Amino acid sequence: MRDKIPLALLIIMGIFGLTDRFIPHPAAEAFNAYLRDTLLRIISAFALILGLGNLILRHINKIKHRQEHYRQSYTLLISFGLASIIGLFGGVNGELWLKTNVGDFAFDITTIYNKVLIPLGASMFSLLAFFMASAAYRSFKARSWLACLLLISAFIVMLGQVPLGAKLWSGFPEISQWIMEVPNTAAKRGIELGVTLGVLATLLKILAGIERSWLGSG
Repeated sequence: MRDKIPLALLIIMGIFGLTDRFIPHPAAEAFNAYLRDTLLRIISAFALILGLGNLILRHINKIKHRQEHYRQSYTLLISFGLASIIGLFGGVNGELWLKTNVGDFAFDITTIYNKVLIPLGASMFSLLAFFMASAAYRSFKARSWLACLLLISAFIVMLGQVPLGAKLWSGFPEISQWIMEVPNTAAKRGIELGVTLGVLATLLKILAGIERSWLGSG
């Protein structure tokens, strides 16, 4: 019963979730909107609690057993606790019980998001650009004519995206744009088609009860 009830619920709700795509009836569309707007929010709330609980327990165990880089777990737990207290008791802009202004200094949850989280995200993405450039330098080796073609295309695209390429030759931006719009788009559509077919096959296997690994039964 522990496996059959979740499987039955998944099959029923999965079929109901597909009804508005195949049955153009107001009742089917209203029921599907109810699933998306109400039930999905409730499920997302429980999933958020489970995810946060798992995150906290994971880092507490990491500190307890002195695993590698366990000191960073202190930073995560302290930051999570402070942000949660400020967000829960201070509101979005400090309009609740906790006052989040000390003179001209504000530490409400909106300020933390705009002044701390966004700059940290921008810093991570800026470092990611250097990692990508380093990985491309190591991987782009002309071992075959296909690799050579990839290397030349990447070089032209990079030259077309920077002002230096236009100064060297005015045709680099146009060729770069053509590569991005024609061959690159064709390859992306082929990949997306394959992914869509794979998702559809997995969906049918799950709805038919063939794929049950999500139940934890192997």
